[in-house]
Amino acid sequence: MINKKSSNEMRKVRHSRIRKNISGTAIRPRLCVFRSNKNIYAQIIDDEKQTTIISASTLDSEITVENGGNVAAATAVGKLIAERALAKNITTVVFDRGGYLYHGKIKALAEAARAAGLQF
Repeated sequence: MINKKSSNEMRKVRHSRIRKNISGTAIRPRLCVFRSNKNIYAQIIDDEKQTTIISASTLDSEITVENGGNVAAATAVGKLIAERALAKNITTVVFDRGGYLYHGKIKALAEAARAAGLQF
């Protein structure tokens, strides 16, 4: 029989393929996105120092959404991560979609971050 890999295992394969080409620096860090069924998370990472500079998620107290796993929540996280980045003088980032399709929640987060002032 053919053993089919789960969709999350395939996402991890796609993410490793993306990460071969994308890396964040101190000048242009990486905006990494992870989503679960209930929440969405975003981090701005400096890969040279291997540190997380800024993070935001639907679990933060600043974001008040009823459902953390929908497009409205992703938009709120994108706006919050951009505001926090601009407060630390980070204007340009490299977008790492985490192996997910650029569609739905991921697209909403990216567009909200762009609208709030991040460039990528």
